[in-house]
Formats: sequence, structure tokens, C-alpha cells
Amino acid sequence: MLLRQPTSLTEAQNCMAEGAVPVGGATLVWALWQRDGFPEQAMSLRSLPEATLLEREALGAAVLLHRIDDRVPEVLRGAASTVGTGAVRRTATVGGNIVGSTLRCLLPAALVLDTRATVLDRDGVFETDLAEVVAKRPLLLSLRWRTPVVSGYHKAPAEAGGPPPLVVATAVHAGQDGRRGVRVAVRDGYEVIGGSADCTAGTDETLRALAGTDLGSLPPGAAGVMRAEVSGVLARAAGG
Repeated sequence: MLLRQPTSLTEAQNCMAEGAVPVGGATLVWALWQRDGFPEQAMSLRSLPEATLLEREALGAAVLLHRIDDRVPEVLRGAASTVGTGAVRRTATVGGNIVGSTLRCLLPAALVLDTRATVLDRDGVFETDLAEVVAKRPLLLSLRWRTPVVSGYHKAPAEAGGPPPLVVATAVHAGQDGRRGVRVAVRDGYEVIGGSADCTAGTDETLRALAGTDLGSLPPGAAGVMRAEVSGVLARAAGG
């Protein structure tokens, strides 16, 4: 297998046109390749500047999870720090987790940050939302978001090899009009659902508003955790 490492977007497009298969840290695809056969060409984005960003409001798809630090919001940092083991985090990438993984541990965190994705296809670079990234699995270059007032991340304890643990991600954002809103995303099993609400009227009103979104379909246990996490992040936002 020939591993290609483009250093420009033009090179990356050429690799795609010539059939190179994009890979991240290959933590998920390696076993499949060993079983089904290796592709003739693979492509890593680790040398592409657009895919190696690590900034206050941007994160490249080729960034290894263990490198995600306090430059990014707490919710994203918390999500990255709880993926697998330390050995996994030293090889797994942002793009591989969001596009290549069935668990998509970073997805709830990215959703509450109102994240937009920059992707590459044979026609060039364009921006899209995370729903399209998950559905169509394009070549992800980077993520960009709005810095929240405060954010939080909760992942329930789980046994290795068991069902996916409950995840609750929250973020409070300030609007241009001065009003604040909270965004919430919950992974229950393999499904991620979300909702948002104005939070200027207080915690009780906010929780009632969230119950009127898709989050209202959560089972009682997950709903209780979600309410506790929202109450906590709103209290921190009020204190800040």
C-alpha cells in the first residue's frame, strides 16, 4: 500500500482523483484492511496545514485526540480526553472519530458549539453542517465554531465492550442582542439528538423549553442526567 501525504489542497484533490483512500489515525480501518485487503493507495492529511489547525475556534481533522488542549472549549476537550485509552488517543484523529467511527464521541460536543465543517471534494473546498458530514462522509479538513460563554461535558461510566455510554454535551452562547441560549446534545446508545432554548428566563423555563424539543423523547434516566447537566452549566454561566 502506498501512503500519500499531500502538503497542499491541490495535491489532496489529485490523490482523491487517483483513488487514494483517506485515513486518519487508522485505528478503526486497520483491522478491516487486514481482513478485507489493503487499498492500493491511502492518503493521510497529517502534512496538510488546513487539516492540522489547533486554535481557539478551529480544529483540524488530522489533529490527534491527545493533542487537544485548553485552546478549545471545555466541552470539546472533555470529549476528546475520554475517547478510548491513552494509546488510542495518541493515534486517533478528529476526522476519524467524527466521520469514521460509529460512536462519534466528538459529535455531541461539536454540535453544541454550533460547529461548521470545512470539507474537500474534487470540485474544491466548501463549508457544510455536521449533519451532511455524518450522512455523506466527505473528506473533512477542519471544524470551526463559536466560542461559548461556558460549556460542559458528561460521559457516564461504562464497561469496556459494553453498550455506548450516555453522553451529554452542553454550551451556553451569547447572541448579538445580548440574550443567551443553551444548546444541548445527547448520545443515547448510537443515536445523537439535540435541542436548544433561550435561557434568559431562568433554569426552570429553560428546561421546560428543552422538553419541547427532540430532547423530550429521552428515556427518564437520560432525561434526568440531561436536566442536571443543563442546570449546572446555566449556574456556571450565571456565575461568570
